Amino acid sequence: MERTDLQWLKYLVKCHDDELPKLQRLDSYYEGTQPLSYMAPELQAELEETVRQVVINWPRLVVDSVEERLDVEGFRFPGEPAADAELWRIWQANDMDEQSQQGHLDSLVLGRSYVVIGTRENDDTTPLITVESALDMFAERDPRTRDVRAAVKRWTEESEDGKVKHASLYLPNSTSWWLMDKGVWIEDPDHERDDHMIGEVMVEVLANRPRLKAPNGISELTDVIPLSDAACKIATDMMVSAEYHATPRRVAFGFGEDDFVDSNGRKVSAFSRIIGRMWATEKNKKEHGADVIQFPEATLSNFHDTLKQLAVLVASLSGMPPHFLGQAADNPASADGIRSSETRLVKRAERKQRGNGGTWERVNRKVRRLVDGKWTPAARSLETIWRDASTPTIAQKADAAVKLHVAKIVPLRQTREDIGYTQAQIERMEEQDQAAADSAMRRILAGDLAAFEAGAKPPSDDPEPVERVPVAA
Repeated sequence: MERTDLQWLKYLVKCHDDELPKLQRLDSYYEGTQPLSYMAPELQAELEETVRQVVINWPRLVVDSVEERLDVEGFRFPGEPAADAELWRIWQANDMDEQSQQGHLDSLVLGRSYVVIGTRENDDTTPLITVESALDMFAERDPRTRDVRAAVKRWTEESEDGKVKHASLYLPNSTSWWLMDKGVWIEDPDHERDDHMIGEVMVEVLANRPRLKAPNGISELTDVIPLSDAACKIATDMMVSAEYHATPRRVAFGFGEDDFVDSNGRKVSAFSRIIGRMWATEKNKKEHGADVIQFPEATLSNFHDTLKQLAVLVASLSGMPPHFLGQAADNPASADGIRSSETRLVKRAERKQRGNGGTWERVNRKVRRLVDGKWTPAARSLETIWRDASTPTIAQKADAAVKLHVAKIVPLRQTREDIGYTQAQIERMEEQDQAAADSAMRRILAGDLAAFEAGAKPPSDDPEPVERVPVAA
């Protein structure tokens, strides 16, 4: 049964409301504001005024270590040696260097983020591209084609009458804007409906680790959250233990409350009695039975060992090298050893590049559709250019690239791309190369012309003098 626009809006809003609690929980773990887990309710109630959770934010470390390796550097059409300048201009005009980073980040944390493509007012040659959080947006896929068949974006704005809820509804042939008036959704009279009749929803999904039964992706934090909860609980317990056992405990016999005073005769606080380094009293053991004994302080090593073991588990699940989690060996690893330990992390980032690259290619196909007014067949084979996900040194990259160029395996432009120069830098280099070649050609032509006008120098009949070198006896 075909839904009306209002029915689509209500349905998508309900679906978004259903998934919001899970998304907000994932967001809290990345931000380090998750509630404390594993602590007994009775102990938490007793220590409520004094204990604060110690957050070891491994979820953020796991996400950032992958996101830092996801940098888009251009888009290339099939058969073209260089990235497309027009697509890169539109990309830069929309600040997509920054927005794509935020989209990759939210995709890793929440399982997905969204990219919206639309027309820009007063500039038909530069479509508008925005990246949206899954906390604000929801999209439903067609079960047959797996393309987005409807999407909604929601936000709230302050007005004179209070907060006003807004929504944008994206359908295959139209985009419309709505607001809630007295609990009822109505079309926003301040926004003109866009009946673009393109036949596709102008929204794409940046999904993290999509599966056949979960095409909208899975959060990168799924495996790490239980271990993060355990680490925060152990670290919090360690601080509670440090409060009571990390300093030497003393027991005083034969003393009353009035005996604990400072040099001026004023009573000292209980805390001063606990951690004071020296006590002075007139009482003695023989006459008054007074005595003070001291227990050894706790080393807290059991907490340290548990945290190290949890860090090892996080490293094994996330593919991060142990030194990312502070697990440094006594002997520092060599450069080759460090690169070898990052193999799984690099491969994981390359997988993300492949999946996200498909999304950015579909985005740019829709961008070209808005600019050209028709679909571009060549855009179906568009390629996303990514920065190298590994971390080789500049010298290593340059050495490998130059060797391939000298062996005539790759051209000069590809060599510069492999070294890591941006498209703008490569274009400036090519302009400088061309200018240098033109200058050299002019000098050659000028020299030939001067030789032609002066005439060729006649050969000399006298042989060149031979310099004799004395030979030692």
